[in-house]
Amino acid sequence: MTDPRIDYDSAVATGRGDDGTTALLFGGVRVKKDDLRTEAYGAVDEAVAALGLARAELSVMAADGTMTPRLERLAGLVLRIQRELFVVGAELATNPEARDKARDDVTRVSERMVEGMDAMLREVEAQIDLPQEFVVPGETRLSAGLEMGRTVLRRAERRAVTLSYHDEGLAGSRLLPYLNRLADLLWVLARAAEQAEAHAATVVRPERKRGSRGEAEPERSER
Repeated sequence: MTDPRIDYDSAVATGRGDDGTTALLFGGVRVKKDDLRTEAYGAVDEAVAALGLARAELSVMAADGTMTPRLERLAGLVLRIQRELFVVGAELATNPEARDKARDDVTRVSERMVEGMDAMLREVEAQIDLPQEFVVPGETRLSAGLEMGRTVLRRAERRAVTLSYHDEGLAGSRLLPYLNRLADLLWVLARAAEQAEAHAATVVRPERKRGSRGEAEPERSER
């Protein structure tokens, strides 16, 4: 029987992963595709793709003439975040025994990247009105895309936390603080996107009706 892994006429497919393994960076060590490490950087890859939906929506706005300076600034931030997430993915995909070969801002999250997240968070928070309650995603397509990116990123964070408890390869890493700050930033960016399109966030608890004196009326049972 002919080995299906050979004679590939493709620039992408090699067949080496047909056995369910994949290679880590720096050394070619192969691990299973459901390894904790691959689960973590796979979730990061999903987050990049989810944020691509938000950036695609911004591209539509640019094409139809509805792009504003605030939204243009947001488009730049989303692209910056996507690019930085490739650094996160590279660090997670690095062979733990070859961490010394990783480079800050290229294949390893740096302190500068964490500080950059903090700076962006402060900047955006100062420009918007923050809701005082939990909100329901979906007010606009753009904000929904950012929320999707945020929730997938939280999953990537959870996988990275699990990995950190089972693998010393993340000892001393700035990756977990970065993911945590970024997830917060994406929530804030979703609110900024809504307000840039003149929409108010939908809160979880419906606003109570007001009585004749402006007092909140008690909620009535729907039963």
